[in-house]
Amino acid sequence: MLTNALFFVLGLAALVLGAELLVRGAARLALSVGISPLVVGLTVVAFGTSAPELAVSIDAAFGGNADIAVGNVVGSNIANVLLILGISALIVPLAVHNQVIRQEAPIMVGASLLLLVFALDGDIDRFEGGVLFAALLVYTVYLIRQSRAASVTEQEELAGDIPDTPWARRRSVQLALIVAGLVLLVAGAHWLVEAASAVARSLGVSDLVVGLTVVAVGTSLPELATSTVAALRGERDIAVGNIVGSNIFNICAVLGLSGLISPDGLHVPEAALATDLWIMAATALACLPALFTDREISREEGGLFLAWYVAYATWLVLSTRQSEAAATFSNLILGYALPATIVFFIVDIVRHAKPRTNA
Repeated sequence: MLTNALFFVLGLAALVLGAELLVRGAARLALSVGISPLVVGLTVVAFGTSAPELAVSIDAAFGGNADIAVGNVVGSNIANVLLILGISALIVPLAVHNQVIRQEAPIMVGASLLLLVFALDGDIDRFEGGVLFAALLVYTVYLIRQSRAASVTEQEELAGDIPDTPWARRRSVQLALIVAGLVLLVAGAHWLVEAASAVARSLGVSDLVVGLTVVAVGTSLPELATSTVAALRGERDIAVGNIVGSNIFNICAVLGLSGLISPDGLHVPEAALATDLWIMAATALACLPALFTDREISREEGGLFLAWYVAYATWLVLSTRQSEAAATFSNLILGYALPATIVFFIVDIVRHAKPRTNA
């Protein structure tokens, strides 16, 4: 158990460090060959923060641990919205860029619903994985075309977000950072998956639950760090855009590629199909009223998101232990907390409708 815990921590550290090195190297390399800073910010950086999920899910898919591959993405997307946006909004209300409201948020909801539809038969086969990955390619091409219309000021702001030093401008350094980042991601993912599976077996916990909780939160650390720092620095639209972009990438690239490389398709666990995938889709939908009310996620909404993540994690623990309290807890959630949340969002939308109309 101690050895597995050590490899889990080492794997997690390697993932976080590998993602950081990959982002720095790839972003600088992209800029040096003339790729728009806007595209770098929306693709390379988004890939970097989601690289741990990609590495873990592909390694798990190759190793036949589909439960971890699926649970990692579903759990990460749930944690990104409820946990990370919740914490970030509690630090400071999160302003939302118009593009996120008009474009990225609806795409995130659409990707979540498409994944749910594909998973209804219990598998994500190679065709469905290809569709998801093709959707990401189309989205990326659209971003590239869109970036050509970006103003000089916007491009300079995005370029300024990427660390720049004379040392970092060297092509050899950029390539070395990319290679080192990829090596750490591959090694870290393998250590993390193996250790998590071993711990799950020793504790009698399913791979799915481990993927939904420990692995999901662990691989979401880059998003947590990025969004929290952005909120503290006042770059509040970055905090939201990072989460929305990462969720799109997780679904289209991570599960898309995992489905493509799995010989018999990516099996979707019955438990995930029964509850967790629906919860992921619901959290994506919950972003819409939060984003459209006064173009910000308030502290109250952040607190609500965080409370729901605590409730979700509690329910997972109770369900895993097959505790009688799980049924009681579920009834309380469905009978009281969910209706109260719906009423909260309805009141919030109505309350902000008049100011938005007069703006």
